[in-house]
Amino acid sequence: MSRAVIFVNGNIADPEQVRRLIRPGDTILAADGGTRHALALGLVPSVVIGDLDSLGADERRKLESAHAELRPHPRDKNETDFELALKYAVDSGFREILVIAALGGRLDQTLGNLSVLTDSSLAGLDTRVDDGVEQAFFIRTRAHIRGIPGEVVSLIPWGAEVTGVTTTGLRWLLKGETLFPDKTRGISNEMDGKSATISLESGLLLVVHRRQA
Repeated sequence: MSRAVIFVNGNIADPEQVRRLIRPGDTILAADGGTRHALALGLVPSVVIGDLDSLGADERRKLESAHAELRPHPRDKNETDFELALKYAVDSGFREILVIAALGGRLDQTLGNLSVLTDSSLAGLDTRVDDGVEQAFFIRTRAHIRGIPGEVVSLIPWGAEVTGVTTTGLRWLLKGETLFPDKTRGISNEMDGKSATISLESGLLLVVHRRQA
C-alpha cells in the first residue's frame, strides 16, 4: 500500500527538503490549513479533513477543480484537525504515515501533535513527523534512522523509564541501558555513519533526528 503524507498547519523549516521527502505514489492528505503547504509544493491533497475554517476561496477552488474530497467537521470538537486526519489514515489501512509541518509554531500544538502519536492504534505502524530539518517519531520496539555523520539524534523517554535501550551507529552507544524521563542522558547523541538502529525492551521512546543544513 502507498504511504500517507499528512500536511498539518504548522511550520515547514525547509520546503525544498520537504519536497525531496515526497515519493511517487504517496497519498497526499491535509488537515485543514495544512492544505496551503501542500499546494505551495505543487501537491493537491486527495482528502482534506477538519473544520475547514483555514481554507481560503482560492484554495477551495483549486481543491474543487482537482476533485479533492472535503471531509468537514464542526469547529467545536474534541479533536484537532491533525488527529482527525491521522485517524482517517489509520482507518484507511496505511502502514506508513509521514506527517509534515506538525512541529514548530505554538508549543501546545507541537506537544499535542507528538502526544497523538503515542496512541495505541499506531503501534506497529511507521509514523513520523517532519518539518524538513527535524524528524520525530516514537519507538516501541525497534527503528532505523538514515542520515549523515554528525547529525544530532536525541532519545527522550516519554512519561516513564525506558529499559533495554540498545543503539548502533551512534557516537555514544547504549547497551541494554535504562533511560529516565527526568534525566537528559539521551539528549544530543550523534550519527556515527549513514545509518543507526535503536531498540528497546519496554517503554516509549521519542526520537528526534536533526539533519545538518
